[in-house]
Amino acid sequence: MTAFDYQPRTRLVFGEGCVAQLGALARWLGGRRVLLVTDPGLVAAGHADRARDILLDAGLEIVLFDQVRENPTTGCVDRCLEIAREGQVDLLVGLGGGSAMDTAKGCNLLLTNGGRIHDYWGVGKAGKPMLPFIAIPTTAGTGSECQSAALIADEQTHQKMACLDPKAAARVALLDPALTVSQPPAVTAHTGIDALTHSVETAVTRKRNPLSRMFSHEAFRLLVPALPRVLQDPHDLEARGQMLLGAAYAGLAIENSMLGAAHAAANPLTAQLDVTHGEAVGIMLPAVVRFNAHDPGCRLAYAELASTPEIACVSEGLELAVNALCARLESLLNQAGIARSLAAIGADVHLIPTLAEAAARQWTANFNPRPVTAADFARLYAEAFEPRGDGA
Repeated sequence: MTAFDYQPRTRLVFGEGCVAQLGALARWLGGRRVLLVTDPGLVAAGHADRARDILLDAGLEIVLFDQVRENPTTGCVDRCLEIAREGQVDLLVGLGGGSAMDTAKGCNLLLTNGGRIHDYWGVGKAGKPMLPFIAIPTTAGTGSECQSAALIADEQTHQKMACLDPKAAARVALLDPALTVSQPPAVTAHTGIDALTHSVETAVTRKRNPLSRMFSHEAFRLLVPALPRVLQDPHDLEARGQMLLGAAYAGLAIENSMLGAAHAAANPLTAQLDVTHGEAVGIMLPAVVRFNAHDPGCRLAYAELASTPEIACVSEGLELAVNALCARLESLLNQAGIARSLAAIGADVHLIPTLAEAAARQWTANFNPRPVTAADFARLYAEAFEPRGDGA
């Protein structure tokens, strides 16, 4: 079995209404002046006001940055940093999806360690302590609340930079299913597919280990039945809770085993075609699963994953189990309304060489269970151009 070194960094607080504990937790962490990082949509939904009121009732001062954008850039982080410096904050709260949490982490890196985001591209580049950070996800997707990485794009080149440092991890993650009900249907679908992809990829990476396997499998077990339920009934709080907890567990799996070729292939699509991350990983996932399943160890890992929510049984044969897994993934993608081919999102087949070269340079490609070259990515993109409807 693969060795691992697990150091839990984030306290998980889960349950409907648990956001009410925000003020007490901020005071527990020693906060006095809090930077609340969120986006205009959550301001309009009233979630930012509620968080602010809870913090104010706890006797804390609030500084607000509410201009988070999807796929945050260095410019977005710099604007957040300016507000944080002016407010002389001593604690950060990220309220929203992965973009809000990434922006808060990026701001925290620069506020405490100086320089620019590019200086922290890689692992463990922050030499000084960072401010306490509380993450409150309002989507069930990225699992960023349980990760030490900030994913920030260069404002000019659009290159995504993964800045990983243990000190950047949230000290507390508040998982309140009620906060996810206000998501637009497309956001529910795309973030749900992202979480599902995390659980599938982390189950087979080169870094997978007994601990990450536990998180991957439990995330998959929760997400597979819950995703159709929240798509059909957005007010199903039990299913919302399963999605939120599944996304967090998948985030813990990422923290311990990383991701693979589906994410490496998706990042160039988001950068060059402006497709959402969840849709990009969804388009690429089936092709990557079929590619990886040629490896015997990976085929077994997929079969074991499929057995977790009883999609298939390992004892009935690995090939049958992997086929059943692919069929269920295809079905879930169809139910989520994910585009079933690159052609469907307007991609030009002549872009394949450019996309493939960019994918091969992605950091997550290094952790894919099968070695994956630019030529392999070209074949994966070519397969993804063909529309599929399996499992509909």
